[in-house]
Amino acid sequence: MEERFIRVPRTARYHVLGDPAAARMVWVVLHGYGQLARFFLNKFEGLEEGLLIAAPEGLSRFYLDEQHQRVGATWMTREDREHEIGDQLSYLDALAASLLDGCPQAEGLGVLGFSQGVATACRWTALGKANAQHLVLWGGSMPPDLDRGLMRQRWGGMQVHLVQGEKDELVPEEVVRANAAILQRAQVEHAVHHHAGGHALDAVLLGRLLVH
Repeated sequence: MEERFIRVPRTARYHVLGDPAAARMVWVVLHGYGQLARFFLNKFEGLEEGLLIAAPEGLSRFYLDEQHQRVGATWMTREDREHEIGDQLSYLDALAASLLDGCPQAEGLGVLGFSQGVATACRWTALGKANAQHLVLWGGSMPPDLDRGLMRQRWGGMQVHLVQGEKDELVPEEVVRANAAILQRAQVEHAVHHHAGGHALDAVLLGRLLVH
């Protein structure tokens, strides 16, 4: 048996909040495992003044229940991971370029990753072409395979924030401490934030981070 690959066109879906003509900042927000972009973006409603907030959807969808009623998406699995990572980077680079082109007053790009989206946000901002000014890593693990020198080079001028829920049963406090240790070893300045909730976005803290 011989394994082969072929590149094919692919249509990717994303959802947006905000007025592109008035947006001073573009935020790309990356959902967690098993979520769909439109439901994830609901958590940002009411925060879009002066912003364009875009939620791209992971390229792989699957059924979440045995009845095949609920659908979720994932960014990648361990299967054929190098191609999946490359496809992610191309997808998100193209999306960011399109969004920024459509926002004449935008002063920069922010990236937020939640849960599984944390690893995607890290890989994209370190390995992709887009240059972000803000990076928020919320309730998820950073990938351990990123080069420290590259992180220092790409993230050195960014505002990097780690966020952890005090009642998060899926991602314990040890994860945010491990993330902070990775950033410290890479000599990347960062801030750590906690909120009183679980494995979810906190509206008050989210609003503060989007407008900083």
